[in-house]
Amino acid sequence: MTIKFQDYISIKIHKTDLNLTSYIKSKLDEFKLAPEQNLVMMLLWEKDGMTQNQLAEKLGKDKTNIARMASSLEKKGFIKRMSCQNDRRSLELYLTDTGKELGCKVLPIAEEFNKIVCKDISPEELAELERLLLKINSNVQREL
Repeated sequence: MTIKFQDYISIKIHKTDLNLTSYIKSKLDEFKLAPEQNLVMMLLWEKDGMTQNQLAEKLGKDKTNIARMASSLEKKGFIKRMSCQNDRRSLELYLTDTGKELGCKVLPIAEEFNKIVCKDISPEELAELERLLLKINSNVQREL
């Protein structure tokens, strides 16, 4: 092995992802909201009425995964799924009143989390990090 375990950038990124996920999971537990479900909710709090396909595309998830999360969020009373008027095969997701109220509680947590994550990182460093992550994702996507 030419590279030591701790020197793989993919492992460093994975460890960071585990830390981020663990932190936000602990903050969302009281709301019965998994971190991945929270991503769906955040998109709906930003733009209510997105289709499952739009969510899958934005999150880079397969449609089955999004459908499963949507079903769970619907059972919890946070969203309702409705047939799209333009395409009966598509489902649009809408926030319920409970889902909207949840946003008032969770969005401040997400904003605080973002402040914690970005603490002592300059706007230029954040832009560089984003550029590098896009490059890494592009490199991997080309190989799939």
